[in-house]
Amino acid sequence: MNIPVIFQFLKEVSANNNREWFNAHKDLYEEARGEFENLLSAIITRISLFDESIRGVQVKDCTYRIYRDTRFSQDKTPYKTHLGGYINARGKKSDHCGYYVHIEPGNCLLAGGSYCLPPKTLKAVRQAVYDNIDEFRGIVENPDFKQYFPVIGEDFLKTAPKGFPKDFEYVQYLKCKEYTCYCNQPDSFFLAPDCVDRTAEIFKQMKPFADFLNYTIDDFE
Repeated sequence: MNIPVIFQFLKEVSANNNREWFNAHKDLYEEARGEFENLLSAIITRISLFDESIRGVQVKDCTYRIYRDTRFSQDKTPYKTHLGGYINARGKKSDHCGYYVHIEPGNCLLAGGSYCLPPKTLKAVRQAVYDNIDEFRGIVENPDFKQYFPVIGEDFLKTAPKGFPKDFEYVQYLKCKEYTCYCNQPDSFFLAPDCVDRTAEIFKQMKPFADFLNYTIDDFE
């Protein structure tokens, strides 16, 4: 795999984010996309060793278009400045928790979880956390997990969600508006020869969190 090609393209498209440049250098995009797909394929193979549900997932079903949807954005630049892949046993548009790989110069990350859950599903996940708080804490407070994913969620309610006691000792786990986790990585992480091995190890630590969520989420899909 030639990972530097990915970073070089993303840096250039960031500096020349217009259709004229992109059309004149589309070969650079195709090369970078191909290398990113090779990376995802290798990661899928490794994840499949500890998560059988990922076996058979196709790279083409994990990737996103480079073209930005600018209809409702003040930013009218036409192209994304990152490449992302969501490795999900039920598809990248599913609420099912999967494994996300994001390469963007200066803002690389590995992540997982479930965003924008429908209200009924989100309430059910919160109830599962509340009813099984010892199990949940055993996952997200495990040092092996927490070294990569120190925080659960990104946006939070100011108080306990409706229907849950405000004095619940671990109410912070109920305030999550989404149940996600992520760890930022330097560019050097993906440029290292062992990046696939290290990525698989990080996602292996995330799997119990994904399993906990999916036990509830999958009932709604």
